[in-house]
Amino acid sequence: MNILKSLVLFVIIAISVLSCRTEETELIEAPAEETILPNSSIANLMQRTASNDGSVDNIIDYANCFTAQLPISVTVNGVQLTINNTNDYDAIETIFDEFDDDSDTITIGFPITIVFEDYSEVTVSNSSELMTYANNCLGENVMDDDIECLDFIYPISASIFNINNELIDTIYLNNDYELYYFIDNINSSDIVSLNFPITVTLFNGSQLVISSLTELESTLINFTNTCDEDDDYDYNDDDCNNCTPSELESILTNCSNWIVDKLERNGNDYDDYYEDYIFNFFSDGSIVVEYNGDTDYGTWIASGTGNNIEVIVNIPDLPYCNNTWRLHEIEQYSGETKVDFRVGGDDRLRYESTCN
Repeated sequence: MNILKSLVLFVIIAISVLSCRTEETELIEAPAEETILPNSSIANLMQRTASNDGSVDNIIDYANCFTAQLPISVTVNGVQLTINNTNDYDAIETIFDEFDDDSDTITIGFPITIVFEDYSEVTVSNSSELMTYANNCLGENVMDDDIECLDFIYPISASIFNINNELIDTIYLNNDYELYYFIDNINSSDIVSLNFPITVTLFNGSQLVISSLTELESTLINFTNTCDEDDDYDYNDDDCNNCTPSELESILTNCSNWIVDKLERNGNDYDDYYEDYIFNFFSDGSIVVEYNGDTDYGTWIASGTGNNIEVIVNIPDLPYCNNTWRLHEIEQYSGETKVDFRVGGDDRLRYESTCN
């Protein structure tokens, strides 16, 4: 009798355990449509998006397929700098932009380590070796594999399942490097799914929230070649990617007593031509210029977006200021603001104010 009771109890427990196990498995089963397969289209697209963008430091190495590992030491037009992060590239550009009639030079302190698109690394001992590696990269604005028109917002989590579709681990990925190698190490026997939603930032600063692997794949495809990836060596062509006419208006009208810091027309230097002239811009589109007790009046208007903002300046009595300028750059430092207008390579007008 006791044996029979024990047997019945064992059967009941076994059924209960199996029932719970089945229920648990159903709750954590990997959705087939969300599984990332090695060498699949979505795996390839994600790796291309997470790869190391070699063009971000072209002002240093003139190479699109690798970056110089930071920090590095450089000498720019005789000024020694330590580049600790990507924001420090602007310091190089500022020195280059200071004068238009000099020869800009940059000398790298070797040895350095360069990092390729797949995050592999090589130590480079001199400029000759660096040039050899750079010559193996694709040239300016040549179509390449990396997708630069959107970026993942981290962290991203992925679930790992066993062959019984049971969750065995959750991985958190915190940057492009970790995502790249995570995908690179997926094997055919692995069952891996991403945990949605995932958010990406587009090239224009807006964000998209993505809810499925299918949606992610279509998004990466759609934004593969929808922006200027800036794979060139002209460090000056993207200084106003995020500029807007309203931002320009706010800066010009909220700051006062602007002076002409730089002025070139047809390649001729007129920096001192309007020395001691004080310019004030107003939101109604008017300009008031004061000099030695005299007052001149003019107009200004801005339109366009990003690096294609046009600014028409018309001050009848100050002809060298008048042009349909392109907003090149807005620089704001401690206690100083500069607004740089240009047309082609021969005309330039830069206003400066102590406002910040």
